[in-house]
Order: sequence, then C-alpha cells, then structure tokens
Amino acid sequence: MWKQDPIDLTMPIQDGQLGVQIEVAKTIESDGWNASTLHLYSHSGTHMDAPLHFGVSQETIDQYPLSAFMGRAWVARISGDCTSKWLQVKDLGAIENKLERGDSLLLQTGWSHHVNDSSYRDALPRISDELAEWCVERGVKILGVEPPSVANVNDLEELSRIHRILLMGGIVIVEGLCNLESLKGESVFFMALPLKVQGGDGAPVRAIAFEQQD
Repeated sequence: MWKQDPIDLTMPIQDGQLGVQIEVAKTIESDGWNASTLHLYSHSGTHMDAPLHFGVSQETIDQYPLSAFMGRAWVARISGDCTSKWLQVKDLGAIENKLERGDSLLLQTGWSHHVNDSSYRDALPRISDELAEWCVERGVKILGVEPPSVANVNDLEELSRIHRILLMGGIVIVEGLCNLESLKGESVFFMALPLKVQGGDGAPVRAIAFEQQD
C-alpha cells in the first residue's frame, strides 16, 4: 500500500530559468483577471523526452500511453562527488539485484542542488553506456535523473548515443528531477505526467512519488 500524500519531485517553472520566459498577459486592474503568457522550451525544468527528440522514431509525447508514465520505482542513492561522473551499474548498490522488468529507476545524486550554477549543465553526472544498456536489458520502464540530461550536453556524439540507447530500448527518460532526498524508502510509486503537446518531442512534467505505508 502507498501513502496518500505524494512527494513533489518537480522543479518549479520560473521566469528567467533556462528555456523559460513568463510575461504578464492580463491583470485584475486592467482586464478583470490575472493571466500569463508562457514561453517554454520543450525540455525545460523537470521534463520528459519522446523518441522523436533524437530521431529514434516518429513517436511523440502525446502518443505515449498513460501507463508509460507511472509505476513502481527503485531509488538508487549515489553518494560522493558526482561531478562529471560516469554512472555505472555498480553505483546502484543493492538496487541492481532488486529491480524487476517493468520497474522504474530514479537516480539520487543531489545534482538538483547545483541548478543555480554553471556545473548543473556543464559538469553533470552522466549515464554510462554500460548502465544505459543494462537498463534496456533489465526492461526499465522509466529512468529518472536529477541533471537536465542523461548525457553530456556539450558533447553531441555522447548526447545522441546515450539518448538513442535508452529511447530505442523503450525507456521513458525523465530529466531535471529534484527533492529525491525526501524519499525515505528503497521503492516508491512514481508518476510523471507530461503536458499533452501534439507532435511534441518532449514536454515539462509534474513528477511525484508515493511512499509505502509503514
């Protein structure tokens, strides 16, 4: 059984954030109500990639079945300095032998705390080829990470290679998670619902987790 109160793992969308611009559209004083115009890069903040993003297939974010966005997830807590670290299967610890086909995997690296400095994008911990291929072999449903990408955004070859391994393997990629340190147990019920953007290569998500009952 899962607890009723979910834990929010989503980064707030803020004006000035990379890929985000928020403008005042209406105000109470002049129009009778408040409203904003949002300009969003499809991979800003906490977001999900679709296969179209790296040309793996023509499948878009709105074509994913709802079942792809939720399920049991294991939380791998990776300690130590993760700066530019190649994340390997051994970094999963005991989770390596607990994850079953169809489960999801969340990697807690603490990297979301770097969101306001340049290392967030330029020195992020990355998914190694070994770990990406292992996730495909083990039938991981969702791979969730704290950095804005699963691979080095400044190395197009690596960026494309790792995304393609995961997406071709049918893995849903969620990037830009935060607050994973609030999760106490090894496994949670994880849910990440993207905006239903027609023909979208990706979209911001609201990611939440339900802890198990004591």
